[in-house]
Amino acid sequence: MKNKKHGDGGAVGLCDKDPGLCRGDDNPSLPREARLPINRCNLPAVVLGSLTYQRHPSPLLLDGVAELHRDLFRRLGEAGDDAAVRGEVFRDYLTVHFQLEWPEEMGFTGNNKSRARANYARMIRGWSFDADSREGAVLKGWVESRFGLLPRWHGQPLRDTHDDAWLHYMEMRSQGLYGTSALEAQFDLVYTYCQHELARRHSGAGHVTLYRGVNRVADHEILDSREGGRHTILLNNLNSFTCSRDRACEFGDYILTVDMPLTKIFFHCGLLPGVLQGEDEFLAIGGVVDVTLSTI
Repeated sequence: MKNKKHGDGGAVGLCDKDPGLCRGDDNPSLPREARLPINRCNLPAVVLGSLTYQRHPSPLLLDGVAELHRDLFRRLGEAGDDAAVRGEVFRDYLTVHFQLEWPEEMGFTGNNKSRARANYARMIRGWSFDADSREGAVLKGWVESRFGLLPRWHGQPLRDTHDDAWLHYMEMRSQGLYGTSALEAQFDLVYTYCQHELARRHSGAGHVTLYRGVNRVADHEILDSREGGRHTILLNNLNSFTCSRDRACEFGDYILTVDMPLTKIFFHCGLLPGVLQGEDEFLAIGGVVDVTLSTI
């Protein structure tokens, strides 16, 4: 929480619940400039980034991950009910599959081995210190690629893909990916593993209540405001929240409360011990959401 700024069948089901959801560019929920027309999961950005999706979430499946990594999920199933064992299975699988401890085996021949050893854990830790860092740019870029949700903030507002702010974000993203072992493919597995674990721990649940300390709601993109501190806002494409209201109070004079679909949780504190330390932090994929603003 430090330095934080800001199959088609599933889509048909959501459109049946809200016929206005699939009107393309006329969709009032997710602005056109906040999304891409294509992505790499089973729902288009205009759907998964909408209010209707927040209220009625359905699984988000990244293209090809389950099929390409059947062996990992077979091993996780065989690991049984011990979350710590499943975590070790996951870590070992990624270490071997991406040759994380042997960069030369992946064809690395350069001198800067620190870049070759950049991995999912280091990227997530880097985010926890500064979401506007190079690591933050890589993670936001992954969300953009996989879910089609464009970042709205990286050190400064991102509104035009031709302006200097956007070019700086892209430069940081490229620098963060250069010389690494398929970092975005590592994130694919982190997200899928997180969803696997959430499904085990929260069977039947669709949402988790999360909090964010802010000094003013105007720091966010407000799409609508109503009585009782209720607002509809457009989140950045990746965001830090906490599951502890008391902890959120440490980061601002006001508290944003949101019912976040579990399917939008990329990572959370405790999923893999040692990756995120403290703050009960959750990394949540963005889009349009209803929130409640309250005082501490």
